[in-house]
Amino acid sequence: MRTHPAQSTLLHLALAATLTACSNLPPETATPQPSATPNATSAPSPPDWNQEGVPRIIADAERMRVVVKSEAAQQFLAQAPLLPRISTRALFRTADKSRYYTEAQAAALPESEKATLQPFSATEEVYYTTTYGSPISYARPIDILSANGASLQTGTKLLDFGYGYIGHLRLFATMGLHTTGIEVNPLLPALYSLPTDTGSIAGQNGEKGSIQLLDGSFPSNTDLVRQVGSGYNVLISKNVLKKGYIHPERPVPHPERQINLGVSDEVAIKAFFDALSPGGLFLIYNICPAPTPPDKPFVPWSDGRSPFTRAQLEAGGFQVVEFDKDDTEAVRTMGRALGWDQPFQGEPGMDLVNDLAVLYTLVRKPKSP
Repeated sequence: MRTHPAQSTLLHLALAATLTACSNLPPETATPQPSATPNATSAPSPPDWNQEGVPRIIADAERMRVVVKSEAAQQFLAQAPLLPRISTRALFRTADKSRYYTEAQAAALPESEKATLQPFSATEEVYYTTTYGSPISYARPIDILSANGASLQTGTKLLDFGYGYIGHLRLFATMGLHTTGIEVNPLLPALYSLPTDTGSIAGQNGEKGSIQLLDGSFPSNTDLVRQVGSGYNVLISKNVLKKGYIHPERPVPHPERQINLGVSDEVAIKAFFDALSPGGLFLIYNICPAPTPPDKPFVPWSDGRSPFTRAQLEAGGFQVVEFDKDDTEAVRTMGRALGWDQPFQGEPGMDLVNDLAVLYTLVRKPKSP
């Protein structure tokens, strides 16, 4: 049974912490060119739960185009038909899912290790969304960034801390952005192992973007910090940098679901600051279930406040544009457009009225004098 798209979104919140703690295929072809922007007054079409992969992303993009406000978000959504179709990739994993291998990597293992591996079929749906839901959900953060002066156009450098899946990075790259994603999910290096997954990406009108994927703990791994480099115009972290994950105020029933950045807050803030170019924006965007009631076991991903205080961010050199700003109503609208509240294969939809809380913090690196 497939997971309800709304449940995939909430599953992302749980898996982000757990993961942080812790082949030759047929050619891939591009789909047809994007269509013109639809009439903004038209209503989103009902979701078709039989769609998966690229067709589903295209349909999600069409439904979101009546919701987003910025030209950059419209351009982002318009790239969906340019996503290449992906053949199912045959991977292998250990029983505890701590390591994943391509066919070639698995074949090179000693027979004793090879015999313990489990096959894992990575479909187009897995390729573009893993278990984390639609990449189209990045349209809302784009609206926020655009409203605060971010220029998401050819040549822009974007860093995603905890990127989760490649879908949105591919959409950005097709717009001409140079994107870098950082992750610790052991699936992703095997899943995105082909030369066509990363590197230079061509857009519809000659745009030349790129994707770079980095695996490891940032910023505690100094080699990774050097690989990340600097000069980014936009830094985004979606559903990872949560107070409930990093500095929980209540006991956590499953400590492995906490996130340990491996450095002090001050060092982490400096690493994010140094990665940005002068005038660059850093957006911490967190979609959460409703806050955990006092009489219930604490759910870390339900506390989406910034793990860093306003004073810490300012002491680190940032100008605070918004701090723990409520964005629930906008995501409620997005959730309805994407069908998160609709039943799916016997599963109830997400309660967008009573079980949703969204907060974001936006800071800017000051421009040079």
